[in-house]
Amino acid sequence: MIYVAFIICFLYGILILYFSKGIDRLKEIVSDQNKSVTSFSILVPFRNEELSLPGLLKSIAALDYPKAQFELILINDASSDSSESIVNSFRKNHPTLQLSLIDNKKPSTSPKKDAIQEGITKASNDWIITTDADCVVPKTWLRAFHTIIMAQAPKMIVAPVTYLPKNGFLHKFQLLDFLSLQGITMGSFGMKDKKIGHPFLCNGANLCYTKESFKEVNGFSGNHHIPSGDDVFLLEKMLHKFPNEIQFIKSKDAIVQTSSKDSFLELIQQRVRWAAKTTAYNSFFTKSVGVLVFMTSLSIVSTFILASTGQLPWLHVGFLFVLKFNIDFLLLYKTSQFFEQQEVMKSYFMSSLLHPFYTVLVAIFSLKKSYTWKDRTY
Repeated sequence: MIYVAFIICFLYGILILYFSKGIDRLKEIVSDQNKSVTSFSILVPFRNEELSLPGLLKSIAALDYPKAQFELILINDASSDSSESIVNSFRKNHPTLQLSLIDNKKPSTSPKKDAIQEGITKASNDWIITTDADCVVPKTWLRAFHTIIMAQAPKMIVAPVTYLPKNGFLHKFQLLDFLSLQGITMGSFGMKDKKIGHPFLCNGANLCYTKESFKEVNGFSGNHHIPSGDDVFLLEKMLHKFPNEIQFIKSKDAIVQTSSKDSFLELIQQRVRWAAKTTAYNSFFTKSVGVLVFMTSLSIVSTFILASTGQLPWLHVGFLFVLKFNIDFLLLYKTSQFFEQQEVMKSYFMSSLLHPFYTVLVAIFSLKKSYTWKDRTY
């Protein structure tokens, strides 16, 4: 048992070092301040987001980009709160902003994909950007996208996302967990020209692609039966169709901030939703990464239980923990530096103790095949 655990953790260490090197290989992009010629359609699906929408709308109104060259399309997914009235009031107070409010007309088992699809049919511009109602965008957001479009002419741009700063251990734990996902995302793009591995993660809270490329890969067809995954499944299809035209924008000017969950139950529901779609991934590499990450956490939890019952020396558990602790620290520190959130590393030791148990717990709950999202059960 212990030898198997050592081998798993060793392989995990190689994987994380691989992603850490990829972060360094990504070149940081500085936004072009010259004339902006790219036009964008920003799509925001929402459902009962009366508390979050004002922050998002305020940040979009403050964008440092010609208002004639972007439109905002908000897609209402059967909200029962005051979200719609908030949008209407905002539109009245910002008459120069091109803003459309439409309904998600054909909600299926995947209402968010339906909402985005509806928004794309109404979009006037070729470049589509998706974000979420609980996000805040930087004023340099569109200028950053314009810069990489002019420089590299991609079909899809994956962009950075992080959590808004909040006090309390639960929020810091979530931020560290989220930074690890962002680090892996960045690292996989940094190593995409290598023969081993490829990009496999992105976040729909900050995703940009052309309307034409969306149509060429038949949009969300083929995974519409899965409620979530409007981002990663589309990335898989884009990579298959345009393997050399998908870019990650490593730019502080493009960082979107979103909200962490306020309770442990909400956090588990979110992570179970994320985990539930992994079996539908087409990529063997993607599935292998997921299995290896889970097996590493399971190895630490298993050896902890065996040591607690006197069947293994605690030294073995300590060795595995120290190995994982140091490897993860490298990835997280590099990522937190980019996002300028190094302060959260003060919570890293306690978080690293709990994280293997949390990972195994999420995996167990995901076997139930059901979760709650936006007041709906799937």
